[in-house]
Amino acid sequence: METSIEKITPYDEFNYPIPEAEFPKAGMSARAAAAIVISSEWTDANPMLNMSSFVTTWAEPEAAETAKRNIYKNYIDHDMYPELFAMETRMVKWLHELWNGPNGVEPYGTATVGSSEACMLAGLAHKWNWRQKREADGKDASKPNMVTGGNVQIVWKKFLRYFDVEPRIVPLKPGNYRLTAEELDKYVDENTIAVVAIAGQTFTGEDDDIQGIHDWLDGYEKKTGISIPMHIDGASGGFVNPFLYPDYKWDFRLPRVQSINASGHKYGLVPPGLGWVVFRERKVFNEDLVFYVNYLGGEMPTATLNFSRNGFQIAVQYYMFLRMGFDGYKRVMEHTLKNAVELRETLVQSGYFMIMNETQRIPVVAVTLNKKFTNFNEFDVSNKVREKGWILSAYTMPPNATDVTSLRVVIRPHINHTVAQQLGRDIISACKYLEEHGGNATPPKLHAHAAEKTTAAKC
Repeated sequence: METSIEKITPYDEFNYPIPEAEFPKAGMSARAAAAIVISSEWTDANPMLNMSSFVTTWAEPEAAETAKRNIYKNYIDHDMYPELFAMETRMVKWLHELWNGPNGVEPYGTATVGSSEACMLAGLAHKWNWRQKREADGKDASKPNMVTGGNVQIVWKKFLRYFDVEPRIVPLKPGNYRLTAEELDKYVDENTIAVVAIAGQTFTGEDDDIQGIHDWLDGYEKKTGISIPMHIDGASGGFVNPFLYPDYKWDFRLPRVQSINASGHKYGLVPPGLGWVVFRERKVFNEDLVFYVNYLGGEMPTATLNFSRNGFQIAVQYYMFLRMGFDGYKRVMEHTLKNAVELRETLVQSGYFMIMNETQRIPVVAVTLNKKFTNFNEFDVSNKVREKGWILSAYTMPPNATDVTSLRVVIRPHINHTVAQQLGRDIISACKYLEEHGGNATPPKLHAHAAEKTTAAKC
């Protein structure tokens, strides 16, 4: 029997059955709708305890108010919200300077929907530049490829498939979970549009050997005359390296680095989802990728994959840059890294774990179980600590290190020393229980299609 809106009593509103496969026929009061939404969220994880995610889960009241004021602004409508656009333009210049962009050039970049869009834009720029140069030289431009390590985030595999670029994915190996120059000669050729190196990789938090890759490409150009650019995926490290390691050359100080992306919603300390892509100079972003529209008012350029989108993240990022400044970000990253190092030491000293990330750059703890424990695995540990509300990543490493399983903890700025130590105790307590009682978790299997593509990519 259908319930009409006229027949719903105030009490019935809170018990109104939610349809699964059809649009709701009757409305309800704001209070009832809010109550139902809230109750639906009860069993969701607590974002504050989600140590699997790099994404910011806390904001100051002033930052939240900034978001609230800007929530109805459409970022792309520059005529109506010129100051929001001015904030973005200013921050692109700030990031260009933070990442040691060259003087005397026009900085260029944009805010994006997470680093995924930023990576896509950078990849497209390099593909367009490579293709135009090949065509100008009278050479075949139909077979572009991109070289990355097996440790890249899934967005790069999406880019390669969506935009028809051959994947040249260098496999990992046990004990080395980052891209180095060691096997580049097997993957780089005249059709390589760019080499992507990571600052702060997802799996272990390490940086690829950015300087070594850069030097190898220098040698390759001297030998072949082919100049290949680099893109740095700084989704996680782009807002850590400048503040903790000012003398470390991972950015535009290396001449081959033509573009960098970073996630404002990670260590940029902004709620999701905000990304940034910044180019070494204006000419790197191919003009053919820019469109001009006038149907929102005056003529304006647009060079993003997404058009309409919320503008509040840009305003909050502006607030955070002004609020923290360089010194503030430095203090935050220092205490966050300190908590990560101490947690790692706690886990290793327990005897249950071995370190995976020898180089501790970003606040990520990556460990694998001591091989002497055979009756439980990292997935069991992740499941067991979930009973306390913690969410930890457990996963098998990419080819050719799939026999290695990792437990990863991302320490974010809202986690203080006391909470980090409590997490360590809870992980060790879980291990003690599992050592006595055993576990039964098995690693989730890749979809057959995904496994096939992963295998093909390494060949």
